[in-house]
Amino acid sequence: MAVNFSTTALKWLWLTLLFLVVDQVTKHWVAGTFDLYESVAVMPYFNLTYVHNEGAAFSFLADQGGWQRWFFAAIATAACVLFTYWMAKTPASNKVLGVGFALMLSGAMGNLIDRVLLGYVIDFLDFYIGNSHWPAFNIADSVIFVGATLMIYDSFTSDSEDSKKD
Repeated sequence: MAVNFSTTALKWLWLTLLFLVVDQVTKHWVAGTFDLYESVAVMPYFNLTYVHNEGAAFSFLADQGGWQRWFFAAIATAACVLFTYWMAKTPASNKVLGVGFALMLSGAMGNLIDRVLLGYVIDFLDFYIGNSHWPAFNIADSVIFVGATLMIYDSFTSDSEDSKKD
C-alpha cells in the first residue's frame, strides 16, 4: 500500500526531522559544554542547567532503579508509531493537526533516542520565579507541548463530519 506524502499530513515529516536535529544538537552541546548540574544564568528567570532525567515528565518514576528506562522507551515507541499512523490518515489540508502530530513525533523520537542510548533524557531549560523552579526540560519536551496544544486547538476549531452533515 503506497502512501502519498503530498496528500497526507506526512508532508510535515520535514518538521519532525528539523526539530529532532535541533533537539539532539542542543542536548549534545549542553552535555559537552556543561558539567552535570552546572547552571548558567541567561536571564533573571531563566538558566541553562544540565540535568539527567531518568523518569518521565517532572521526573516521574525517576528513582525506580532502572526498569522505567525500558517502560518509557516502549511508551515512546508506541507514541511514535501512533503519531506516524495518524499523520498518514490526516489529510494534508488539515495543517494544524498535521503539524501538531509532526511536532509530537519529533519530541517523542528525541527523548526516545536519549533514553535508549543514554538511559536518561538530557534536560537543560530551567525557568524559575524567585526560588521556585519549574522542572528542567528540553527542546523535545517543548515541541511535544506545542504539538499537543495544536492538536487540542484543532479539536475545538475544526468542523466534525457530523456537524457538516447537519
